[in-house]
Amino acid sequence: MRAVVVSCNMVTPYGLGADACWDGIMSGQTAISRLGRFNTNAFHADCAATVDNLEYLRKESLVMQMLRSLFDSVPVPIPRDARLMMATIKGEIDLLEKSLLQGTGDASSCNLGHLLKKVADITGVEDRGIIVSAACASSTAAVARAAAMIREEHCDCALVVACDSVTEFLFSGFSALMALDKSGARPFDKNRNGLTIGEAAAFALVMSEERAKQEKREIVGRITGWGLSDDAYHMTRPSSDSAGRVLAIKKALKNAGIDQNSIGLISAHGTGTVYNDAMEIKAFDAIFNNKPPVYSIKGAIGHTMGAAGLVEMIIALRGLKEETVPPTVNLKDCEEDAQAWVSSGSRSVDKEKMALITSAGFGGINAALICHK
Repeated sequence: MRAVVVSCNMVTPYGLGADACWDGIMSGQTAISRLGRFNTNAFHADCAATVDNLEYLRKESLVMQMLRSLFDSVPVPIPRDARLMMATIKGEIDLLEKSLLQGTGDASSCNLGHLLKKVADITGVEDRGIIVSAACASSTAAVARAAAMIREEHCDCALVVACDSVTEFLFSGFSALMALDKSGARPFDKNRNGLTIGEAAAFALVMSEERAKQEKREIVGRITGWGLSDDAYHMTRPSSDSAGRVLAIKKALKNAGIDQNSIGLISAHGTGTVYNDAMEIKAFDAIFNNKPPVYSIKGAIGHTMGAAGLVEMIIALRGLKEETVPPTVNLKDCEEDAQAWVSSGSRSVDKEKMALITSAGFGGINAALICHK
């Protein structure tokens, strides 16, 4: 059975809804700004991309505040028999921060299993669910898992939910690695100097094409291929030879039953770090002779961590619908090796082509998805 997306939405630093995110990216104006959620004096940078009107260290976690907003506005019913897959890195880690500040030291409140149960409750899904936590490739891997289960007829409907938030815990970790750009992420820019943390929550309701047609669901897009690999090289740094990324992309192409000429746009992981962006262009060079347009949205909404891949898939599907490749926001002076691929402006894409979404995470994880209208 073929897997199709019948509904999807997101909350990002641009606001509620995929339209808000698309319009924000297309405006060329970044959502990255000075971070006021906590004191950043001890850290390497002081900017992030955050969602407005979230209350930090209050009764409800940041991700649950985003998820409630997200599921309050679902335009179509979510089937109760959907399989539930949740992608996140740290989930409700701000609840642990709160307990430590209050002196209780209770770590149980941020258990990912608790968050999974809350998501099941607010969506009405009966499935106990599974958690996919594969660093910053989490939601890409979760979508791949959902599509694989549908193709292999283990289920005919899956709800993929992804979320992560900007907390002092996460911010301090990336600061300690000296991985944050003080000026905001500049993917593929020759002066790039690190990433910017962002936050988001997103969902995609994935069905078999047969069930979607039976229920007269609108088909937003089709998930045709996926591939995962691992560099086995370094805990926090990608392998400079790009072999792991190349392998994930080739596996996705083979899984989709297509060749490289079918790809019309590439949504790159594009974090803005020196090593990742150079390695990614090297990987694309190794596979794509026709040089399809490449872009990254992380200069616009920051790196939304566990939610990144799903947000990027939704934006890529929108790009195919609009026949438009989004701009790479915050790109000022393109790296020489990327000039044939990346642009700070929007470009057109052939409506018959497919989209490739690439993701990566600490531990050398690589993931790739291929989608089309």
